[in-house]
Amino acid sequence: MPRSVSLSDASPREIAAAISRSRRDFLRQATGAALLAPSALRAMASSSSKKAVVVTFGGGARDDETFHPDGQDNIPHMLAELAPRSTFFTQVINRGILGHYVATASLATGVYETFNNFAAVSPGNPTVFEYFRKDLKRPASDAWVIAPSNGFNGIGESVNKDYGKGLGAGVILPKRLLAAALANGAGADFNHLLQDNYESQAFSPVIGGNDVELKQLADIFKVSVADFITHAKSLASPDELSVYIVKQLMKRLAPSLLWITLHDIDVAHSGAFSLYLDGIKRSDRLCSELWKTIQSEPEYANKTTMFILPDFGRDSDISSGGNGFQHHRTGDPTSRTTWMMVLGPGIRENHVVERPVDSTDLVPTLGSLLGFTPSLCHGQPLLEVL
Repeated sequence: MPRSVSLSDASPREIAAAISRSRRDFLRQATGAALLAPSALRAMASSSSKKAVVVTFGGGARDDETFHPDGQDNIPHMLAELAPRSTFFTQVINRGILGHYVATASLATGVYETFNNFAAVSPGNPTVFEYFRKDLKRPASDAWVIAPSNGFNGIGESVNKDYGKGLGAGVILPKRLLAAALANGAGADFNHLLQDNYESQAFSPVIGGNDVELKQLADIFKVSVADFITHAKSLASPDELSVYIVKQLMKRLAPSLLWITLHDIDVAHSGAFSLYLDGIKRSDRLCSELWKTIQSEPEYANKTTMFILPDFGRDSDISSGGNGFQHHRTGDPTSRTTWMMVLGPGIRENHVVERPVDSTDLVPTLGSLLGFTPSLCHGQPLLEVL
């Protein structure tokens, strides 16, 4: 299998298809995965007892460092534990703005949002959390977002007048909570956990919206601020802090819809390749930990579907105007062609879907799975997992 896809003589569509085939062939070799044919599609009735956990990567990882042979050592858990249990989509196309907040908002609304990635705004279109809560009449405690940076504080609910305020998800910003807990000036040892934005370090968002305050977190988790700080001291990264909070939410509230964005990979913007690889390896391990937690928690075991996908990719080493692994500026096929792994009860295991699908297909798929109707989204349900 070739190590990289040549961009010199092919169209973007041909390059995206070649990336897809490369992922398919590698997964077949590594896990024995089979191609899922359209004739194998099936239907699954929705149930109020179903739950969904969505894990996105704020900072995509290129195939060079993951699904190509030279990168497989960086994702041992995905290859050995998760991929064999999943239906794997090899060609998920992001056609929107390649900024982490706006791209994650697009994933959460099923519409390519067009606002400034660094603006302190909420999405213009209803989010999956609003559809879920309004259609199914679910309480606020049943939908949560754990976001990587303060700039994500508005992602829980939109400004759409028919949805919006009061119908969104609770948003937990671990870095903000830790900073508040350390307001007495004892935060020197936590600088590695408090970096808010790797892409534009000058960005300082205005905080507002429905994010959770420190006292609320203590009430939810039944832990003191001191306990929260003590646990944080043992963590190596912000993503580990986020996963800690996810696990606490699962134990205390058992929400039906959980969304977590991992962000450590985006340290690539610093230009440090070793830190970028560390972020990939950590994300791989944390996804495995989350899946094991799902299987071990009585409220989640055998009723939870887990979706894992990057928000988008990163530049090719040979893209004109790009900086390789460091950035995602060119909009080339390696920046836009991502993947998605879906695991859970009733999901076909060790199967590969090679056809192109769209990033905006996530929300309608969640709607079909959980039983709500995202009427304003632009994507289509992915029948391979329904």
